[in-house]
Amino acid sequence: MACRGVFFAITPGQANALLAADDDDSIMALIEAIEETWDEDNLAECDKAWDAMHRCLTDGRLEYGKGADPLNHCILGPRQLHQGEAYIVSLTSDEKVREVAAALKDVTEEWFRQQYRTIVPKDYAPEYGEQDLAYTWDWFKGVRELYAKAADRGRAVVFTVDQ
Repeated sequence: MACRGVFFAITPGQANALLAADDDDSIMALIEAIEETWDEDNLAECDKAWDAMHRCLTDGRLEYGKGADPLNHCILGPRQLHQGEAYIVSLTSDEKVREVAAALKDVTEEWFRQQYRTIVPKDYAPEYGEQDLAYTWDWFKGVRELYAKAADRGRAVVFTVDQ
């Protein structure tokens, strides 16, 4: 599997449908419908940078909902919709999106670099280092932009990745 992450700014109707889904198959059918539209104005890809990005924005661990609020809601937030191990589907409500967007606006490249160097463990991936840091920062800028758009549009954000 690819492990390439994608963020979608979704409508209130799509968010409600995801919350109402009662099993992994129903959730994945809804995610596939969202993915099929591939609305580039309401999505941000992050390739495999989501791992280091999450670690930088939280407490360095690859765990759901850990770290300080509201940054801990950006990627692997506390609202996990998919229960199986094949996918991660993490939903950030439209209300929380506004908080996350405001917090992300204050993330500077200097702060991000410091977090990467002190929080991201050197053994998290063989790619660890300056090139991976630059790669992660570049993808992060698109994620930050998507959260700002979603906040302005009153949309929730769903992060998806296959494992």
